[in-house]
Amino acid sequence: MQTRFSAERVMDAPAEVVYHLISDYSEHHRDHPEGFLPDAFSDMVVERGGVGHGTVVRFSSKMGGRKQTMTASITETQPGRVLVEAGEGVVTTFTVEPEGSQRARVRFDTVFDFGGVTGLMVRLFAPGMLRPIYAEEMDRLERHAKAHPALAPTRAEVPVVAAAPALVAVGM
Repeated sequence: MQTRFSAERVMDAPAEVVYHLISDYSEHHRDHPEGFLPDAFSDMVVERGGVGHGTVVRFSSKMGGRKQTMTASITETQPGRVLVEAGEGVVTTFTVEPEGSQRARVRFDTVFDFGGVTGLMVRLFAPGMLRPIYAEEMDRLERHAKAHPALAPTRAEVPVVAAAPALVAVGM
C-alpha cells in the first residue's frame, strides 16, 4: 500500500545554494544545531560518498514516539535540481527549481510503500506526523540557505571569452 506526502515552499534563497545544502550529506545534514535537519532525524552517518549521487547514509528518525534506523541511497535524477533518497519502503524526492535569481521553489515528495498493518498505520498517521517535521525542516533549510555564502559558478557556468587577436606592429 502506497502513501504519498508532499510539502512545498518558495524560499528566499538561490536555488543552487538550497540544492547544495540538500545534496551535501557530509556537511549540511548534520544533527541539530549544525545542520538543517530537525530533531526528528538524528544519528546521521555517511557510509559512502557524502555529496550527491552515490552517497549512502544511515540515520534515525523518530515519529509518533517510535525511533527507527534507516539506510538510504542517494541518486540525482537531474543533478542540480532533483535528488532522490531511497530507503527500505520509503523514497523521498527533493526538487529545487529557481524562481528568479534569488528564490527557489522547494518540494519534498515522500512515498511510503508498506503492506499489511504497517501500511495502514502509515496511511492513517504519517501525513499528520510529517507535516510539522517537514515544515521545521524547510524553515531550517531556508535559514541555512540565507546564511550560506553564494556559490562560485561551476566550470560549465563560467562564460568563455575568446581572446582578441594580438595586434602586431610591423616595421615599415
